[in-house]
Amino acid sequence: MTVLLTGFEPFDGATVNPSWEAVKLVPGVRAVQLPCVFGEAPERLRAAVAEHDPAVVVCVGQAGGRADVTVERVAVNLNDARIPDNAGRQPIDEPVVPGGPAAYFATLPVKACVAAARTAGVPASVSHSAGTFVCNHLFYGLMHLIATERPGVRGGFVHVPFAPSQVLDQAKPSMPVTMIAEALAAIVTAAVSVESDLRLVGGSLH
Repeated sequence: MTVLLTGFEPFDGATVNPSWEAVKLVPGVRAVQLPCVFGEAPERLRAAVAEHDPAVVVCVGQAGGRADVTVERVAVNLNDARIPDNAGRQPIDEPVVPGGPAAYFATLPVKACVAAARTAGVPASVSHSAGTFVCNHLFYGLMHLIATERPGVRGGFVHVPFAPSQVLDQAKPSMPVTMIAEALAAIVTAAVSVESDLRLVGGSLH
């Protein structure tokens, strides 16, 4: 079974993106780096899916400020960029796909993926917001591709914390890239092997 993992290039002036650094370390998958650019990221993803014909696709991005690995549950049809992307694009209040559904749910067993990461010794949780920047843009694009063209594919998105090197002078949470990679490997295993998601607490109050 072919599994495609994607990570992003650095953005917002950073020199590293832990999503890509971790994805490169996961064994047995097809790893592809995507640009942090509206429009281009889902186009590159589409090309990678066409090339590798995966059964499972997990896109990974950085969520600076989060302390754990978070498996995203919902992609929303909204671009609302707080900062410009790497091409200087900053869409505000625009749909990802004009006329598309308001939202898509991931087709990964999200709670089983979280449980697998925790079993591997990595803090993890379910997230109900992937933001409105390029990460959500890509996540929605992936789920739209699955819904309209590749219904047999399982797909979703995972956010990861800063790498320690990114926060040496800041009081912000971080996680070693090797630990992130261990979580991703566990998530991939769950995505491939778990047919029906676990019924576990994973909701949030806000």
